[in-house]
Parts: sequence; structure tokens; C-alpha cells
Amino acid sequence: MKAIWLLALFLIASPCLAAEPFARVRIDDDGKIVPGQQVHVIIEVFVPDFFTSPPQFPLFDIPNAVVTLPDERAQNLVQTIDGVEYSGIRRRYAVVPEISGTFTLPSAAIELGYSRDGKPVKGEARLPLTSFQVGDLAGGARTSLAFAARGLTVTQSFDKDPSTLKVGDALVRTIVVFAGDTQAMMIPAVDLRTADGLRQYIKPPRIEDGVQVDRLQGSRRIETVVYTADKSGDFKIPAVSYSWFDLDGHAQRTSSLPATTVAVAAAIHSRERIDPHLQEEESHRHSRSFVLAVVVVPLILLGALGWLARRAVPRLFVWISEYRRFRRNSRRAQLRRLKTVILVGNEPAIYSALQNWSRDLGYRSISEWVENQDSPRLRAQIGILERRLFRSKDMQFDRAVLADVVGNAAPPVATVVKSALPELNPTAFCAQDQVGHSAP
Repeated sequence: MKAIWLLALFLIASPCLAAEPFARVRIDDDGKIVPGQQVHVIIEVFVPDFFTSPPQFPLFDIPNAVVTLPDERAQNLVQTIDGVEYSGIRRRYAVVPEISGTFTLPSAAIELGYSRDGKPVKGEARLPLTSFQVGDLAGGARTSLAFAARGLTVTQSFDKDPSTLKVGDALVRTIVVFAGDTQAMMIPAVDLRTADGLRQYIKPPRIEDGVQVDRLQGSRRIETVVYTADKSGDFKIPAVSYSWFDLDGHAQRTSSLPATTVAVAAAIHSRERIDPHLQEEESHRHSRSFVLAVVVVPLILLGALGWLARRAVPRLFVWISEYRRFRRNSRRAQLRRLKTVILVGNEPAIYSALQNWSRDLGYRSISEWVENQDSPRLRAQIGILERRLFRSKDMQFDRAVLADVVGNAAPPVATVVKSALPELNPTAFCAQDQVGHSAP
């Protein structure tokens, strides 16, 4: 009888003893994935009881694909499996395949901490091998990586009427490419071509994620070009063609902007002349006392100035020295030096300069500084720089964009910055997400 009770207790306790962290992978695959399309890979990590340290989601590599971890908030989960309650955290990766074929996610290990018998322990959850298939693009062979998206639009605007320019005027043209189901960093540049007879200056592009246009969530790339004319006449800004693959229609599309005629008139130089107004000179009637005052007063003033200068010059030199030292160490001077390093320095020097800049602002690390800037462009360029330094050089970062946005910093921190990591104990917040599944 005693043996039967011991066996029953063992069977009841065995699920709890066997509970270990595990991971699940799900791919948003409609069976029509094409090269250049953003594929969402959802990874869920579960631990029995609760997390004591969050899972460290890795940025793994897949051959012939670009893998990113978008700056999105993690989702907390709670599930009961075989009578054991698990806490989970979900993150979503974005994978952009460059060619057709079969793509397999690596069996990467995700480090974490969780509670076992009331004590914090370290553990890991390994990703199961998961594959997805990428088909060929409609329309046959291609020579470069296609850009696949939904609801893509290309629009342009001018800061003034192109038909009313004069020689020396500047015309600013802004082209906006908006696309859904993609990231801004993946949107290709616009082929602006050259306008004959006009000088053109192309500004660094701006990229933005999380943009809402007509109820469609997406990203956009903003190109700006400035045209100037040195002579009068009619000039033509060439039309723009932008090729992309429509994921909804599953077909190759081309969005176009029409050519624009710029009319430049000769500049009109108006001359306003003010005629001199001659005044009659009054007769000079100077008395001896006035002449004496004219001679003596300047001598007295010069003597007083000399006495003051002898006492004030040393203090003046000290003040000038302190002022120069203050300007050299000012925030504006530091920012100028940082931008110079970004534009001409090598990548390790750029990263070291960014570390010093973030520490001077009161942040403990570059990542903490970036999280508090609310700048998707800054996050994107820092992410590419770190990827090139610590992983692979398969992506190019834009020095001009980084130099442009690095100065738009929030004020130095005065309090402890709240961590951007997800909640460690999501049980009280996510009870509604409970569903039953069989053990992995």
C-alpha cells in the first residue's frame, strides 16, 4: 500500500520535475513568399513559473537573407501545458530573402533566467529547426534584388511653382516613397537622374518606420533634391520610374512621376539710388575755450584709458583664456568633433566617439542613449554600425544620415532611465492569453 502511494506521488510530481524552458517558432507563410518580401518569424520562449532575467534574443544569420529584429515591444504570454503554468515572451523577426529556394532558421540558443523551486537559475531555450520556401518572381528572371511590398505609393512636391523661377532661385523637390509590410531601411533609393541645364544637390534621405497612411501601417523614404539655374530658359526635370513587386496582386508594378518643366526668367536687378543732399557748411566760429577743450579732453581720456588698460589687461587675458577653454569643451564643440569623426573616421573610431558622447550625456551605454532618443533613423544607423563591427559587413550604414541625426539628442538624463526590457513576471497581466497545448 505504501509503495502505491509513493508511485502516485511520483506520477503527480513528474510533470513539474520535467518542466524546462523551451522555444516555439512560427512563420507567417501564405505559400506565396517571393524574393525581396519581408517574412515575419515569430519566436516564443517559455519557462516554468516566471522569468528572473529576460531571454536574450539573438540576431542570427541566414545565408542569402537579411535578418533584423524590429524595434517593437515584446509580448508577454501565460500558458498552461500538462498542468504546468508557463510564462512566455514573444518577439517578431523580419527576414528578407534575396533569392528563391529553401531557407532554414538556425538552431540558435536563447539564454535566460527563470525560477526553479523558488530559486533563480540560468538556462537556455534552443530554437527548433524551421524552414520556409521562397518561390520565383512572376515575370521571369531578374538582375537585382526585387523590392516587395503592399500599397506602395510614390509622390512628389515642390516648394514653389516651377514655372515662376528667376536666375539664382532654388527649387526644392521632395519625393516620398511609402510602402506597407516592410521596413524603411529596405526601401530602395529613387533614381532621380540628371536635369540638363540645372544644378542639382541631393540631400541625405530620411527614413521613417511606423507611418500611418490611409489606414495602412508602413514605412517611408523621403528624398530631397535642390535645383538651381545659372541662366534663363526652359528646362525639364526627368520623369521617375520606380519598380516594385505587389504582394497583394502578386505581380510586378511600376510607379511613375511625370516630367516637370522648369521655366527660369532673367533676374531683374533694381537700382535704388539716393541722391546726395548737400548741406551748406556753417561758418566756423570757435572760441579759444572750445579749442582748448578739444585738445585737453582727449588727453585726459587717453590717460584714463591707459591707467584702466594697465589694470584690466591681465584680467582680460585670463577671461579670454577661460572663455576659449569653455568653448573647446562646450556641448556644441563636442558635437562638431563627433560629426567630423562620423563623416571621416573609421568604424571603430566612430563607435568609440559615440560611446563617449552617450556617457557625456549621462547614459550608461550607447543602447540606453539610443532608446531614449525617439529617432528611428538613429536606431537604424546605430544597428547597422554595430552589425558591421560585431557580426558581418553585409549592410552599409549612411554616415551622412548618422551625422545628421546624432545632434538631435534629448537632454542629458537626470534620473535613472527606465529599462526597455519586457516585464519579467507577466502572469498578472496576461492571464487572458491562456490556452492549452501539448508539451513540446
